[in-house]
Amino acid sequence: MAMKVYGDGMSACVARVLLCLHEKETEFELVPVDLFACHHKLPSFLSMNPFGQVPVLQDDDLTLFESRAITAYIAEKHKDKGTDLTRHADAKEAAIVKLWSEVESHHFNPAISAVIHQLIVVPLQGQTPDAAIVEENLEKLGKVLDVYEERLGKTKYLTGDSYTLADLHHVPYTYYFMKTSHAGLINDRPNVKAWWEDLCSRPAFLKVSPGLTVAPVTN
Repeated sequence: MAMKVYGDGMSACVARVLLCLHEKETEFELVPVDLFACHHKLPSFLSMNPFGQVPVLQDDDLTLFESRAITAYIAEKHKDKGTDLTRHADAKEAAIVKLWSEVESHHFNPAISAVIHQLIVVPLQGQTPDAAIVEENLEKLGKVLDVYEERLGKTKYLTGDSYTLADLHHVPYTYYFMKTSHAGLINDRPNVKAWWEDLCSRPAFLKVSPGLTVAPVTN
């Protein structure tokens, strides 16, 4: 039975999971959840994720939420299929994947998601973006990208010569960020720009990107 992913393809966090599934060449069913109608807050959905956020993955009797936990599960379950996203055969390489995945989660994502929330989500809610929040997080993001620029001057991807979860996790929010007037933070750093152009040219991304139209509130 194919895995089921509950969510909306426009959600950056759902797209993160869909990217992983495509990279692992794994069959799945996307079960639509209308975020604008708040269907993720209905009792039927809260029974799967009490925090009322997408995505949720169901695989037989297993239910998971939190996108990075889901991608880790998919990558491990299908480690011998599709793209090797964890470098599981080498403990040191696998540790580097985990390290840069933590960097994405704790340093990159808080800054970029705050910017996307203000510039895309807040206007969808009929409100005005908070310029102070945008500027504060652009500064934080710039500092993270400075680290990436140095790192990517030494390696093709964040963990070395191979594309892994550490790279994949960046893709959806970066895609939305590149639609804003602040894309120069990426484009003005040649190593980061080359990395991004590589990430967004992958076949898996080309399958997911048509669903990335607007960014609703997600986890």
